[in-house]
Parts: sequence; structure tokens; C-alpha cells
Amino acid sequence: MEQRDNLNGRLATTMNDTLSVDLSGANAFGDFAREWQDRMGEPFALAPFSRPSVDGFGARSQGFRLRDVMFNRFENTASLQTAGPRVGADDHVRLWIVHRGTWRFGETDGRTEHTTPAGRLLVQTGELSHFAATPHTSVQVLVLPAAEIRSGRGQTASGPIDTAEVRLLTAHATMVGRVLDGLGPVGVNAARDTLAELARAAVQGGLDDVEPRLSPALAQAARDLADRRLTDPALSPTTVARKLNVSVRTLQRAFANEGQSLSAYIRERRLDEARRALVTPYRRMSITEIAAHWQFADSGHFARAFRSRYDQTPTDYAATTVSGDCRASDSFS
Repeated sequence: MEQRDNLNGRLATTMNDTLSVDLSGANAFGDFAREWQDRMGEPFALAPFSRPSVDGFGARSQGFRLRDVMFNRFENTASLQTAGPRVGADDHVRLWIVHRGTWRFGETDGRTEHTTPAGRLLVQTGELSHFAATPHTSVQVLVLPAAEIRSGRGQTASGPIDTAEVRLLTAHATMVGRVLDGLGPVGVNAARDTLAELARAAVQGGLDDVEPRLSPALAQAARDLADRRLTDPALSPTTVARKLNVSVRTLQRAFANEGQSLSAYIRERRLDEARRALVTPYRRMSITEIAAHWQFADSGHFARAFRSRYDQTPTDYAATTVSGDCRASDSFS
């Protein structure tokens, strides 16, 4: 009890597997670890932390456990870094919702590390090599059986947190934390199942990753949109992604299977249309005007790109094609 009185903060816990702590100062990590073990239990065992993280530990944590589901909102005052060989359970999927700061974690291969800034939802299945947070990071984490999300082992995906599905998920979790002490067995089961259902909705409706079977359709939609706006100076992968209501990363993944980026596609289509314009009968635009019309920075940039693609300058191509057409016409006259 004397140890608790020396804390520069307060600690309070309630029954029904809820946790609420606000800790700093000497022995803060030890008190937090004990309360976590009491409330969350072995399925959600606290990871070992590095010595600097333990010595400087200060945090606020509010969470709960519903049978095989755990939800917690965590805010740290100093940087955190785990120190164990493995973190997490192999049969769990974790949804990290980062509100402030930066969250990082490493794959068990020891080489791959993911960094998630504020405003992102991160979904990961299976064990980790470590996780870390910058000072004053605020993150919500939902842990549930991997079978609830049907996510592949070691699979990682990310998306924005400002979707309606994520907002509904966090709102429900917050409400469950407030009323859990008064819920009976039926209410606990309903709250748990609703969390799992909302987690599936958040993952299926808000992640940037795109199903492989949808990639061709998305890539084709992007090409069709680009074809209609080739003369638009604002045309870019960013604007196309915005029009299609996906992230740039999603669009890039869709084109990764096509063997050509969207930027390369736009450049080639503009070159093709400019080539056609060069040999249009009774052409009224100069090469400089054609370059500007098809959104090349200047005639020099247009000439270099054209020669790289067609092995001729625009001037030579136009002269050769026109003279060739004239000779073919004369031979049939």
C-alpha cells in the first residue's frame, strides 16, 4: 500500500475484467504489469519491455476483456520498446488504431518492420518480433481470435481510421467499457460478438489492400478514367485514386500485377495521342502546341520522351510519315 501512495498518479480497477490505470513515477511499470495480469490474464499476457521503457514508464490505460476478446486504449508518456524474442499469440489478430504519435512493429523474420503514423488502422495476424511507440503515442488495440477476421498468418494491412466502420467500432468499444460492470452473461456475449462483427466490417470496408480478384477491374477503371482526362494538367495517380474512392497505395497494388504503373500508362497514352496529332491531315498545331496540349512540360521534354519511345524526334517522325503517305498516294494515282 505504501508503494501505491508513492506513485505520482492514481490507479483504479473494477471487476468484470475491466482495467483503468493512470500511472507515472517509481514502480509504475510493476503496478501496471500486475494489474494487467489480474484483469487481462494469460491469453493477453503483457510483453516484456526494454529496461529504458520500464525505468521511464508512465501511461494511461483503459480496457477490458470479454472472454477471448481484449480492447485497450493506451497512452504512453515516454518511448516504449518491447524486449522479448516474440510478442503476441500466433492465433490472434490485432487491430491497432493510432490516434497520435507513431506505432512500429517488426515481423518475426527479423528484417521487416512496419511504421504506422497517426490516423491509420493497422491489422496484423500472428506473432511479432517487437513493437514500439514514440513518446505521447495514443493507440487503441483490439485483439481477437484470428478466425474472426479470417486473416492469413503474418498478414499485415493498413487503412485510414476516419471511415464510418472504424468510428462505429471504437464507439461501441468505448460504450462496452463503460457498461461492462453491469452486464450479465447474455449482455457480455452480445457485446463480444458485436465487437467481432464491427472489427470485420472495419477490416473489409476500410483497408487499403485490394483483393487480387479485384485488381484487374480496378486497374481497368483507372485506365478508362485516365483516357478521358489525358489533356487535364491535374491528371495523376493521386487524382485517379481520389475519383475511384481508393488510396494511392491500393491503386499501385492493383497496377503491380499489370507490369506497368499508372504513371507510365498515362505517359504512354499521351505520347500516342501526340504522335497521332503530328500526322493529322492539315495539322494546325505546332510541335510546341502539341506538347503543351498533351501536358508535356515543354517541347524539349516532349522531344526526349518521343525519341525514347519511337526512336525519332517529333519533327523527323512527322516529316517521314507525311512524305511516306504522299509517295503512297502518288503510286495509286
